[in-house]
Amino acid sequence: MKAHGIVHKYGDNVDTDVIIPARYLNILDRKELASHCMEDIDKDFIQNVKPGDVMVARSNFGCGSSREHAPLVIKESGISVVIAATFARIFYRNAINIGLPILECPEASEKIEAGDDVEVDFDTGVITNHTKNETYQAQPFPNFIKEIITAGGLLNSIKNR
Repeated sequence: MKAHGIVHKYGDNVDTDVIIPARYLNILDRKELASHCMEDIDKDFIQNVKPGDVMVARSNFGCGSSREHAPLVIKESGISVVIAATFARIFYRNAINIGLPILECPEASEKIEAGDDVEVDFDTGVITNHTKNETYQAQPFPNFIKEIITAGGLLNSIKNR
């Protein structure tokens, strides 16, 4: 399993209210909801993101409320993986539950910049920055998490069993 795309980079403590502002939570259509992803800190994100792109942030990504809308809109926007130094635990769990791959890698979080061309191998945890000709090592997913992500989320994984 691999992901490959251009990086959209963010800082520390990106909270769920910034990922998807609460004023949009009454929108039921996933695509329409995702059209507001990151708009309070990056107005051009939704116009610039392409399917397969990579989101990179610093520490404590996804902090704040426990809303599952946050990883959902990131995935729905086309982001193939989120890399951060650390994630808020509830965001981490919600992301895996909806099938959004996320990797903790402090070195990648620090060295990767916006616009870099990055590839991620989920089987090995190797993150390759083609722009800088560098590699970083994240912890690869255990098999049960790979199964959840491949199935598109926890509920699909359970249905497949």
